[in-house]
Amino acid sequence: MEAEATWSDPVAHLRQALAGDAFALYCQPIGAITRPMTFPMGEVLVRLHEEERSMRPPGEFLPVLEHYGMMPELDRWVVRQVLQRLAGGCRIGRLCINLSAQTLADRSFPAFFADELLAADVPGDYVLFEIEESDALALPDCTARFAATIGSLGSDIIIESFGRAANSVSVLSVPCVRYVKLHDSLTRRLVVGDVPTPDVEALLRPVLQAGVQVVADFMEEPDAVRRLKALRITHVQGFGVYQPHPLDAFAEPRSLQLA
Repeated sequence: MEAEATWSDPVAHLRQALAGDAFALYCQPIGAITRPMTFPMGEVLVRLHEEERSMRPPGEFLPVLEHYGMMPELDRWVVRQVLQRLAGGCRIGRLCINLSAQTLADRSFPAFFADELLAADVPGDYVLFEIEESDALALPDCTARFAATIGSLGSDIIIESFGRAANSVSVLSVPCVRYVKLHDSLTRRLVVGDVPTPDVEALLRPVLQAGVQVVADFMEEPDAVRRLKALRITHVQGFGVYQPHPLDAFAEPRSLQLA
């Protein structure tokens, strides 16, 4: 793997990065389809500072962390940093933290999160956890256990890449699933025309019946956002809506404008 090939000791390198706060947090706001568009939540994204290269994208270091079973360490670091930003004030009301399968299976993580919420004096509903559909389906017991615990703390869950699997709708039974984020292939199909194809309509019907809100991800065309409202899509995310910015850029309270 590319990232490992450039580090003589990848585990030591990444542990040093975690200890020295060499990771950086970005945020991509998620827009609610309203007039004017508002941004009630945002996805937290992780980058890695490097001397030789200003920033490493997650595709280079996340596989290394996964390979060495280090994702729970990164996820804990992200939680601490996010709660610190929320405690200090953030223009984005709710922040979405991506959760790895390794952390999902870690029974000690919910207690860690509860302790960190208490220490930061931040309400649990300020945080959402984003779980890949494939992880939720592969680890149903872990997902249900995690969801029940963080739900008791006030947090909600977003299912990412929804619609990729044949049994996608089964994730709707997971406690605290309040949003599903459509797989990018579905978003592309929805923005092509005003009427969804029968299979997409059949997929969305139980979601809407369950009261779960739908996020169209990977939106590249700003003009297509208005068409999605007629399809009962409630939120949008992507470079055509708002590009990622450093999380610290959202620290001062002021109105967000559509970028």
